[in-house]
Amino acid sequence: MEPRNQTDVSEFLLMALTKDLEWKTILFSLFLFMYLLIVLGNLLIVLAVLSDSHLHMPMYFFLSSLSFTDISLSTTLMPKILVNIQAQTQSITYTGCLTQICFVLIFASWESFLLGAMAYDRYVAICHPLRYTVVMKPRLCILLVLLSLFISTADALLHSLMVLRLSFCADLEIPLFFCEVVQVIKLACSDALINNILLYLAAGILGGIPLSGIIFSYTQILSTILKISSVGGKYKAFSTCGSHLSVVSLFYGTGLGVYISSAVTDSSRKTAVASLMYTVVTPTMNPFIYSLRNRDMKGALRKLIGRVPSSL
Repeated sequence: MEPRNQTDVSEFLLMALTKDLEWKTILFSLFLFMYLLIVLGNLLIVLAVLSDSHLHMPMYFFLSSLSFTDISLSTTLMPKILVNIQAQTQSITYTGCLTQICFVLIFASWESFLLGAMAYDRYVAICHPLRYTVVMKPRLCILLVLLSLFISTADALLHSLMVLRLSFCADLEIPLFFCEVVQVIKLACSDALINNILLYLAAGILGGIPLSGIIFSYTQILSTILKISSVGGKYKAFSTCGSHLSVVSLFYGTGLGVYISSAVTDSSRKTAVASLMYTVVTPTMNPFIYSLRNRDMKGALRKLIGRVPSSL
């Protein structure tokens, strides 16, 4: 195949969910419902944290930031997926593809860092409760969120700019429902060695550091909980970590599942379905996990929803 310079590339082709007209309607309705669920569910968490003074704590500050990240990630992907379900062609412009790559990297990395910060918050709260208010000051929490956003943005811009240097072949079909940097690099006809080295190096560092922090935090938390004599004390300590552990398992489990499935199977459709798990299913589940497992959050949501009729 003849390589084409990036300036000649006008669009990429994404994988079609289905060609059956009846299934198109069903899938469009399902994805629209999930998108609305993501936006409304996570928005309710953000509003509940902002409106209830009892939730003005580091744990809920990180949670509201996580909800904002989930809304942003799904908004980066879902509108285009919905349009392509109904469209005759599954194309996405070259600029649109680069934009998706950049924002997916920003919000996925940011979510990883936020989960790490939340684990650190639980570690300090359980292992060093007397020092909690001294360590977890508002300034530190804001700094952690902004620093993680800055690092994630810098990493995403680096990879996006590195894609600009690539030349592509005539076959520009991406075997996913959205533009993902690894799949786009695979389409390049020019040498992509530097892109791959930077990609896996950044993934190892930006994904490995938060995950290592989470593992270390929960190792220390578990050790501290086992030393608690009362059953009630152990249950209370575990309950404060249960929601976060569920979200961590869902996020990293589905993320790793994508790369494992792409390595062990030749089915691009299975890989595409797996990729939807961490980009769509995880943001959908997060609000339910935190609202159903957290008494304070349930109370704040009841108050917030109760105010709506009275304000109309």
